[in-house]
Amino acid sequence: QVQLVESGGGLVQPGGSLRLSCAASGSLFSINTMRWYRQAPGKERELVAAITGGSTTTYADSVKGRFTISRDNVKNTVYLQMNSLKPEDTAVYYCNADLRLSRSIELLTNYWGQGTQVTVSS
Repeated sequence: QVQLVESGGGLVQPGGSLRLSCAASGSLFSINTMRWYRQAPGKERELVAAITGGSTTTYADSVKGRFTISRDNVKNTVYLQMNSLKPEDTAVYYCNADLRLSRSIELLTNYWGQGTQVTVSS
């Protein structure tokens, strides 16, 4: 069974940094686009950053210049380096990915991780 497992969340002071990781495990053929979303209390889930299979990246305006998304295709892992963190970055961060489960099936299946809490506070 395929799973996405996030790690790296925690409590950090404003201006600090954190790096989130999300590893895909289980039987799969390839990974297409990988994304990070976040959801703050009382707010809708929003897309933070995305990276395609060809490593093209996109970012929400609120994190441009502060966050960097990257991927390691050997480890089936996506990262989110978060610098200059602000209190408004506090949220549960979720990994999301489009996976191709086998060579014989071209259909992509979308998966979510369980989420990791990021709290920015002094």
